[in-house]
Amino acid sequence: MARTENPIAIPTGVTVTVNGQSLNVKGGKGSLTHVVHSDVEIHQGESAVHFTPRKSDQGTVALTGTTRALLNNMVAGVSAGFEKKLELVGVGYRAQAQGKVLNLTLGFSHPVNYKLPEGVVAETPSQTEILVKGIDKQKVGQAAAEIRAYRPPEPYKGKGVRYSDERIIRKEAKKK
Repeated sequence: MARTENPIAIPTGVTVTVNGQSLNVKGGKGSLTHVVHSDVEIHQGESAVHFTPRKSDQGTVALTGTTRALLNNMVAGVSAGFEKKLELVGVGYRAQAQGKVLNLTLGFSHPVNYKLPEGVVAETPSQTEILVKGIDKQKVGQAAAEIRAYRPPEPYKGKGVRYSDERIIRKEAKKK
């Protein structure tokens, strides 16, 4: 069977170790590990990694592409890291990062304290901005989604927690 057409180039400063079906990626920001499915074969060269499906059915080929994307995200994460920016829109909406806890005031009768998962860091450059950073793309995205879920943006006034690049489609108020 042929190798995948898109090998993953390994940048300098990043080492990829293949141990059976286990991939370990180490870089300047940390290290990540992923166990690859047994239907996907790993070929490591000097400066690139290739993946080959062991079977030719559609599910295995799709799994090979998914594994390639996951390793690509791991390489990008340990070399550059990932970041999601959230904005708080609303009167009195504030955020403050204190270690592994993010304190949010979102118009509820109580403050919301969100405990960040392991490997994820939150920064608050201003009271209405939150930067969620980490090396694992899935954990960063999940943490940002959980913070946004406390108060998603509403369509009438646009108040709530939104991604910085998110566009809210506003509705017109009801007419008498």
